[in-house]
This record gives sequence, structure tokens and C-alpha cells, in this order.
Amino acid sequence: MNNTKILLKEEKVNDVKFYLPEEKMCLKLADFFSMFSDTTRIKILSALAVSEMCVNDISRILNINQTTVSHQLKLLKSTGTVKFRREGKVIYYSLASNMINDCLLSGVDYLQAISI
Repeated sequence: MNNTKILLKEEKVNDVKFYLPEEKMCLKLADFFSMFSDTTRIKILSALAVSEMCVNDISRILNINQTTVSHQLKLLKSTGTVKFRREGKVIYYSLASNMINDCLLSGVDYLQAISI
């Protein structure tokens, strides 16, 4: 560590340290938010916020190659962002939680508020 003096009062330093997430949680948060770092995944998540769909539906509606959709869904499943159910030979995907859509909408609200 360097020898520069911290300007915050000790009470605030302790508050900051108390509320910092543990390293393991930081890694999980980084993985979670990385799901929002790709435009294809954002489109898929936005579509699934409206309706449960199979790969073919997602592919046709979003005009994205089925292989790409399947790959992105695999990533989204690995972080628990989407869930799936099988009906015969067809697998239907949906958001794992409405909180996923809330995250997307919060991002949209923020960007609109700062006029980007």
C-alpha cells in the first residue's frame, strides 16, 4: 500500500469496508452483469421478458442464427439468468426471475435519465 493519507473520517472508512461485497460475491456480480454486455443477449433477455420461447422462435423473431441463439442461451443458463422446460422435443426458455427484466429496465431508465 502507498503512504498517502485517507481523507475520510475513520467512521466512513469503516462503513465503506463493512459494505464492500466479499471477493466471491464480486466475482459472481461480475459474471452476472457480464450477461448484459452483449447486444444479442440483451435482445434475447428482452424477448424472454415478454414471452417464454423456444430457440426457433427466438431465432426467427430476432433474426439471429439458431446456433448463435443456442450458444447465448447456454451462457445465460450457466449464470442462472434463464431457465428452461422441456415439452416433448421442444425446450422452452424464460427468464429465471422478473428481477432480470427489472435490471434491464433500470438500465434503460438510467440511460434515458442521462440522455444517452
